[in-house]
Amino acid sequence: MPSTDSAALARGGRTNFFGFLLRLSARFPFLILAARLYGAEELGRFAYATMVAEFAAALAVLGLKRGLAQEMARGIAGSEESGHMAESHVLADALTLGLGLAFVATLLLLAVPVLLYPDGMGHPAQILLALVVPFIVISDITLAALAFRHRIGAAVTARSVVEPWVLAGAAVALALTPVKHSGLLLAYFISLAAAAVASVRPAMRMFDRPRGWRPSLSRCIAMARRNIPLAGAEIIEWTTRRLDIFILGRFVSAEVVGIYYVAQQVASLAGKVRSSFDPILAPMLSTALHNGNRAQAAGHVRQVGFWLIAFQLPIVLALGLPAEGILGLFGPEFAVGGLVLALLLLAELAGANASLSEMALIYARPRRNLLISIQGLALQAALSFALVPFLGGVGAALALALSMVVVGIAKLVMLGRALDAPVNFWRPSLLLAALPAIGLGLAARSLPELPQMLVTIPGVLILFAFIIWRFGFGPDDRLLFAGAKKARR
Repeated sequence: MPSTDSAALARGGRTNFFGFLLRLSARFPFLILAARLYGAEELGRFAYATMVAEFAAALAVLGLKRGLAQEMARGIAGSEESGHMAESHVLADALTLGLGLAFVATLLLLAVPVLLYPDGMGHPAQILLALVVPFIVISDITLAALAFRHRIGAAVTARSVVEPWVLAGAAVALALTPVKHSGLLLAYFISLAAAAVASVRPAMRMFDRPRGWRPSLSRCIAMARRNIPLAGAEIIEWTTRRLDIFILGRFVSAEVVGIYYVAQQVASLAGKVRSSFDPILAPMLSTALHNGNRAQAAGHVRQVGFWLIAFQLPIVLALGLPAEGILGLFGPEFAVGGLVLALLLLAELAGANASLSEMALIYARPRRNLLISIQGLALQAALSFALVPFLGGVGAALALALSMVVVGIAKLVMLGRALDAPVNFWRPSLLLAALPAIGLGLAARSLPELPQMLVTIPGVLILFAFIIWRFGFGPDDRLLFAGAKKARR
């Protein structure tokens, strides 16, 4: 892979990993404060309602989070059907399509609030949650457009600074008011509205107004048709990561859902490392495949895949080995979810294979990718319905982990065949670094919870980082840590 490509991937990944650290610094305090101030039961209701709202938004986006890069590349290159289109016009079409679908979804949630609150609303103000759908759609589409121009800083600001810190601040402030019963939901609404503003402003500066643009139903329908396979894959991936909450909500109490939700949110911190590379990798893959350069696309996957696992694996180990102690920080009732957290972290690691492979498959083999995703979702559903009634949250987490392992292997194999090039990004040096870190974590389990966490979390991260840097990273790998000036050379 050319060094210029490695440098571009490194710059984007470096920016977004910094955003991950910012999000981590805000997310953990929010979870601890929300758990302490609102309790497991209220967190369970919050988890279910926000899951439904985010699902509606994912439907409305219609795959444009990843598909917009391909739409813009098509518009620039022109086609026999559409000819050349300015980027601002493509973005305007995408927003028109997404907001039109978001409007329909919002009306449905307003008309049938039981979809958000199966047990009924605690207060009329909670219906405001239905109005977050357009805000999510606006953020997703405008940030995807900025990513096409490799402008990743806006996503860091909106998703890693504005959204989590506004959420945490609003949740704490509202807990001290008479509307505490709706505090979490109102804080969520405020944070997403703020994130939408933070996403739109840089997009307006980058693309300016779409002068000469006129809305066109036929263009929107054509865009929707092109993105249906991609949208299906995104919806299934999204559902895979939320199906456990949905099934749990039908079989167990809100308190158990709340404990599972906190474990899921902690585990998702490892998954945020994966999404750190999405905004820069997606447009580079779409461009390489659009130009027919499959070997270059495979090189992108191998490079980013190794970076991803090198970051994600130590985080999984550092959070999973002292799992009970970490969940105990949220309150004594949450500590029982330690095994759930360990399994969910395993699922995040397995999901990295599936997600990274899918980023190329949605362009190279969209329909086959969708078929594997559907089969994986069916497997997860079957395992969940079999295990949850007997094992509760542990069953849901185990079902997710097993299905993600199967799907990850299947998609990696398919991607290698589609690109006719090696795409495996696992290297022996990852195991070399992991084994001593696991040994340290297991040895520390004999300590009381607080000393165990103080030894395990920094110890695992430092030991793994030292070994992988010394024995696993080559010149291209180390570009990720180079300064921007050095990366350009």
